[in-house]
Amino acid sequence: MALSDLEAVARNEEGIAAALGVLKQRFGERLQSGASVREQHAHTTTYIPGQPPDAVLFPDTQEEVQEAVRVCAEHRVPIVPYGTGTSLEGHVNAPGGGLSIDTTRMNRVLAVHAEDLDCTVEPGVTRDDLNHHLRDTGLFFPIDPGANASLGGMAATRASGTNAVRYGTMRENVLSLTAVMADGRAVTTARRARKSSAGYDLTRLMVGSEGTLGIITAMTLRLYGIPQAIAGGVCPFPSVEAACQAVIMTIQMGIPVARIEFINALGMRSINAYSKLDYPEGPCLFLEFHGTDAGVQEQSQMFGEIAAEFDGGPFRWTSVAEERTKLWKARHDAYWAGLAMRPGAKALSTDVCVPISRLAECIVETEADIAELGMPAPIVGHVGDGNFHVLVLMDMEDADEVARAEAFVARLNMRAIAMDGTCTGEHGIGQGKMRFLGSEIGPGVDVMRAIKRALDPHNIMNPGKMLVTPGG
Repeated sequence: MALSDLEAVARNEEGIAAALGVLKQRFGERLQSGASVREQHAHTTTYIPGQPPDAVLFPDTQEEVQEAVRVCAEHRVPIVPYGTGTSLEGHVNAPGGGLSIDTTRMNRVLAVHAEDLDCTVEPGVTRDDLNHHLRDTGLFFPIDPGANASLGGMAATRASGTNAVRYGTMRENVLSLTAVMADGRAVTTARRARKSSAGYDLTRLMVGSEGTLGIITAMTLRLYGIPQAIAGGVCPFPSVEAACQAVIMTIQMGIPVARIEFINALGMRSINAYSKLDYPEGPCLFLEFHGTDAGVQEQSQMFGEIAAEFDGGPFRWTSVAEERTKLWKARHDAYWAGLAMRPGAKALSTDVCVPISRLAECIVETEADIAELGMPAPIVGHVGDGNFHVLVLMDMEDADEVARAEAFVARLNMRAIAMDGTCTGEHGIGQGKMRFLGSEIGPGVDVMRAIKRALDPHNIMNPGKMLVTPGG
């Protein structure tokens, strides 16, 4: 993808210079404009080219975020929120330059209400930070996208991960949040009550808005009790279809599986080579069960019986923490394992999600497409909710490979949409998937644009993301 392929955002040179002058006087060394800092804040963890901001601000408080936003609003300067930079669709790029607001210093756990199973945090707290803070309470926060992402970024991109089949996504686990809007006002979307029918659901509007409506400065999150027992294991299958049928039956039978991950044959080969393991090198499911000692044993045995019905297995499971840790580290290292298959290549990481009844069909068609692509592209997926990822490994210096990879991703997105699915289960739209959103939701894009215009009339909040300009 060339910069010319991305949504253009006009630069406001005069406004940027004026705003940065004011902000430098106010924040001093916490406003950085060095090349290395700026380039770091355009890091996209994918092959989309970086577009650095003109400066990066490191605020300590919500009030400082408000000050910065008001200055930028006055001078019509673009603002790009930044968490840890682990997003995959160019969310942190600055196509019109402007100011990156880095929230990593806003990393306080503000309150833990153990009796209510919730907590309130600032956006720079990472999921690992939060679970470390909670370690003595018997509670944990389950959303696990793989990377140690910031919770503000996870809310902004509506992240999920390996635990989503049991615990849901960020959409279900953010009870309320506070955001600084494009005019500098701070808005709190809800109270801590577990349900409400009071007006529009502003929390859900902001979760997944990718920084295009406001900057999240605090969140109240659901927490869960740490399970008494956890069991997990790996189960091989003779085919993709057999593995997917086992997933469907597991879900339909109400087995409370916490994680159920699919890795195709190429993915298993890459994991074995990278992590020095000896798992079967065909389609496999990685599973985990949470509950009591008796409960996880029963669930594991039931799944083993289901797998056998589809000629899968043996399902070797364990409740030994060290063995489970090795298993899930291998799964989380799948990205790096894929890269190691083709040294020097760049990775295009993409995801789609379909109803689980169409999952096998979608994966099989995608594998056939990959076979014709001529580039390695392992598949892994959170198949309990129909979501899977493809990691296309390509030579960025070869224009033909880049074009073929992008055409493949377009076919994958349209394949998922045709199966009543989505072009992105958890990566978000960002810059990379804007042209597919209209195919997915049709006139709903116009409603989104109307909301954007109403809340950000000067288009300063993360411009050039999510919504293609009409006619563009």
